[in-house]
Amino acid sequence: MSSSSGFVVAIPARFDATRLPGKPLRLLAGEPLVLHVARRALAAGAREVWVAADDERIAQALEGSGVRVAMTARSHVSGSDRLAECADIAGWSDDTPVVNLQGDEPFAPAAAIRAVAALLTSGDAEMATLAEAILDPDVLFDPNAVKLVRTDAGLALYFSRAPIPWHRDAFARDRRVLVPGECLRHIGIYAYRAGFLRHFTKLPPGRLEQLESLEQLRVLEAGFRIAVGVTPEPFPGGVDTPEDLARAERRLSGSDE
Repeated sequence: MSSSSGFVVAIPARFDATRLPGKPLRLLAGEPLVLHVARRALAAGAREVWVAADDERIAQALEGSGVRVAMTARSHVSGSDRLAECADIAGWSDDTPVVNLQGDEPFAPAAAIRAVAALLTSGDAEMATLAEAILDPDVLFDPNAVKLVRTDAGLALYFSRAPIPWHRDAFARDRRVLVPGECLRHIGIYAYRAGFLRHFTKLPPGRLEQLESLEQLRVLEAGFRIAVGVTPEPFPGGVDTPEDLARAERRLSGSDE
C-alpha cells in the first residue's frame, strides 16, 4: 500500500492494565472505553483504523464499529511492540504512515490525529509527536506529566519527567511563575512509517529510556529524529485510574469543566 493513499490509525488495547484492570472494556457513558477511542480515530478520516488487542472480549466489544481488530500476543511489553505485530497482521507496507493513538484517549481531537500524521508526512523525521504549552506550575513539577524541549526547527532534544527547561533566574525568584511558551507537556500520540515502527521495536532499550521509563527516548538515543508539533486543539488527559474514569464520565455528562 502506498503512503499516498492516506494514514492509518492503530490503537493498542491491553486488557490487563496495571492501574485499571480491564481498562479497554471499562464503561464510559455506558459504552466500552476502547470504542470511544476508536470513534475519535474514525472521525479523523484515517484510511484504516485498527485496534491491536490481546483479549477476545475487546474484539467482541468493537463488532460493528467500523474498525478492524488484530489479535496480538499477551506477552508484549509495550504498546509499540503490540503495534509492530499489528502492522504485520494488517500487511502494511514499510512506507505506510501509522498514527499510534493510545487506547485510553477517549477525547483525542480528530484535528490532532490529523496534525501528527501531517507532521510526519510533510517532513523527513523518522517519527512525529505533539505537545502543548504548560500553563500550570503543578504540571511542570509533576513526574507523571512528561515534559520536552525541542530545537527551533521543531525536533525533540529530550523528554523528561523532570521540569525542563530549568529557568534558572525565573525559578530562583519564584517557581510558581512560568515563562510563557517555554515549557511543553508531551502528548503521547505518535506517527511513524510502518517500516520504522518495525525497526524501532527491534532496538534494545536505551539507558536513558530505562532511567526515565520513557520509550520515546530510545529513538533519540539511537540517533533518530522526532518532529514535535503543537496540538491544534486542547488534548484532554487520558484514562489511567478509576479517578480518571470518573472525571471522564463527568466530562461526557457536561458536569465537569
